[in-house]
Amino acid sequence: MRKKIVAGNWKMNTTVAAGKELAKDIVAALGKVPKDVQLIIAPPFTHLAPVADVIKGSAVALSAQNCADKAKGAFTGEVSAEMIAGVGCTYTILGHSERRQYYGETSDTLVAKMALALENGLSPIYCVGEMLSEREAGNHFNVIKAQLEEVLFGLSAEQMAKVVIAYEPVWAIGTGVTATSEQAQEVHAFIRKTLAAKFGDLAKDITILYGGSCKPSNAKELFACPDIDGGLIGGASLKADDFIAIAQSY
Repeated sequence: MRKKIVAGNWKMNTTVAAGKELAKDIVAALGKVPKDVQLIIAPPFTHLAPVADVIKGSAVALSAQNCADKAKGAFTGEVSAEMIAGVGCTYTILGHSERRQYYGETSDTLVAKMALALENGLSPIYCVGEMLSEREAGNHFNVIKAQLEEVLFGLSAEQMAKVVIAYEPVWAIGTGVTATSEQAQEVHAFIRKTLAAKFGDLAKDITILYGGSCKPSNAKELFACPDIDGGLIGGASLKADDFIAIAQSY
């Protein structure tokens, strides 16, 4: 059975003190979350060690928002997969549309990051998704297929089993616009079919999250779709009540 995941990507928000309080509130509300739903939080790099202390011993897992494409060395400002794992992370987000769009991350960059994340025992949450212009041109399936093939098809089945996919329609991130459940399910099913062409039956066990303006008001409808296994939550993960309410949608 596929793992159900609700992951909170805090992006560049909160101070360390506020992040610790948010993590405390999430841990305190865990009793309201179905036991088979894995909660993951992804604070900024500066918060990882303090937040790791807050969630230690709880069922909440810790993720980074990114990692470097080099193992170590003279790369000022970068944070390696080994460093991330060393502070207690078990996941890292890779390939988020904001990294691709604002920082020029390419498939080659992400292949290197994927390898280093896996080598250091991290489960990558790998993001794919199309721009509005690509959807309007009817090219969204080709874009997503390329993102999957170029970064994931070099992995072994054992490595691929550790990867979580997040579909994030770029036109629905932070805009308040959400893909309809039909649109989201259509793409999730396409992702699973594309993975099955390479990895066979393993594709049935891979968790695929929806990552476009998922909130308490629409989570239940989205999570009811057969190929949607949870959410990668942005703005709504910054309020413990909203984040927990999304997890309760199961």
